[in-house]
Amino acid sequence: MQLPNGYRAVLGDKLERYCLNYEHQKGKHKALLFEKRFGITIANKEILEQALLEAASEGEAELYKIDQYGTHYDLAFSLYTDVGESLLLSCWIIKITEDSPRLTNTYPID
Repeated sequence: MQLPNGYRAVLGDKLERYCLNYEHQKGKHKALLFEKRFGITIANKEILEQALLEAASEGEAELYKIDQYGTHYDLAFSLYTDVGESLLLSCWIIKITEDSPRLTNTYPID
């Protein structure tokens, strides 16, 4: 299944605040993985942003769960850069009061 309204996906500040942030207690480990595997840091985050938005609008998503906050989806896709390649998992939620998917997490899975 495609991510519902994936073409309207919202990344918010999840990459800067968490996934690519070396100062975040939990996110710093993901930041290290993104830099080592792909050469992606906050300075060139556009590479990851573009890949996430493309995957959200074109990729195959799986329903993960439905809870009091909304409907959660997982979407795996391959990312290739000059530094390396890997499969990524991106996690999304469509909140009960919204209709656009929001990024909740992303990280390499292989």
